[in-house]
Amino acid sequence: MNKNKDVAGEEQSGALMADVARLAGVAISTVSRALANPGRVNEKTRAKINAAARQLGYTPNAMARGLRVGKSNIVMIILPGSLYYGVSQIIPQVLQSINKSLIQGGYNLMIANLDRDEISERHILDLAFGGSVRGAIILSSKLPEVDGRSLAGSGLPIVSMLLDMSDAGLQSVVTNDREAVRDVTAELIRLGHRRFFYLAGPEDNYHDVERYAGVLEALGAAGLSEELVHRSGGQLDYQHGFDIGVQAADDFVQLTEKPTAVIATSDDMAISFVSRIQRTGLSIPDDLSVVSFDGSPVCEFSSPPLSTIEQPVEEMGRAAVDLLLDAIDQRQKAGKVRTVIRSKLILRESVAPPRS
Repeated sequence: MNKNKDVAGEEQSGALMADVARLAGVAISTVSRALANPGRVNEKTRAKINAAARQLGYTPNAMARGLRVGKSNIVMIILPGSLYYGVSQIIPQVLQSINKSLIQGGYNLMIANLDRDEISERHILDLAFGGSVRGAIILSSKLPEVDGRSLAGSGLPIVSMLLDMSDAGLQSVVTNDREAVRDVTAELIRLGHRRFFYLAGPEDNYHDVERYAGVLEALGAAGLSEELVHRSGGQLDYQHGFDIGVQAADDFVQLTEKPTAVIATSDDMAISFVSRIQRTGLSIPDDLSVVSFDGSPVCEFSSPPLSTIEQPVEEMGRAAVDLLLDAIDQRQKAGKVRTVIRSKLILRESVAPPRS
């Protein structure tokens, strides 16, 4: 009985789709494509189909469609850990961008994890090998691997975002961490700064390696010694950015020869550092210039407004989804494995030339 009911439901759905096609003056396959993957149909045709569907009261059943074709329409996103990343909001912004792009492509987003412990890793791999998802986007973290099983061996299309894994042949969408920090360091040098204080993320982390290399490249290009930069942090993860900033302020006050410019590798670090350092009587930017990385909206409302390198999270989310859907549809372009989307420096009142 249930089977007959399902078949009847499918026949009814097919008939309604045929009605939509007839009213819009297009083929049934075009209607199906427009409703499942709107981005694959031109805007004029899509508008006609949407108008006909509204007129007829037609609503496609995405789950039923997936069952009919024997394929899931779910894409899972693998997080580096908790959604909480202080004020930066990078992860929520990325999720919003990816979700919007997936919906436009006819897919649904599933958050696979909120932790990266062994239980979570097993769960992610069970999803990948169980056939319940069509692809995966992994954020700023390495591929899950437990007991010899790795996400790489699941056969799923995978795109890495915010971590470059192109050397392993994995499609990667990243921003220009090294170049961005190199350029802001060069700007600080141009303003006259010669001693720097760098607030680091965890050692050997991709982002910290790239960003610190940018500082050193700028110093080298200006003929300045690497010894002019003092490094603080390196033990805690970016999720503990506030703690890193507080510890860095304590480290700073212990220095005999004080730097005149601070480069923080996250907004959280910079915000907590500035809050603590101002309590010692130092003024930003009169005594100390500060620039950070992420581009959180709250930076504009800090005291003083904080200069920051803004990550292009919306553009990166769209690019990651486009690459993944191309892989799912087997329309992958040969050759290009690494996609770099440029970040943007926003200079505010936290940066000024050093005192004479």
